[in-house]
Amino acid sequence: MTHTFEVFVDIKEFFEATNVFHNGTARYEIDAETIKQADYMARSQALHDYPKGAEYDIRVTKVLK
Repeated sequence: MTHTFEVFVDIKEFFEATNVFHNGTARYEIDAETIKQADYMARSQALHDYPKGAEYDIRVTKVLK
């Protein structure tokens, strides 16, 4: 059975040209069967959306549906 999970990903990006870190948070709604799958899918999406990310901290917070 597929559920919709709310997932937050804290992202730390590093910009080499200026030696500056930027911190941010992205929110995703992920359809998956398990929390592990939601975690993996959110990580993949964050890597795609923020390719300069140096650190990714994934938090699956709740089931929406």
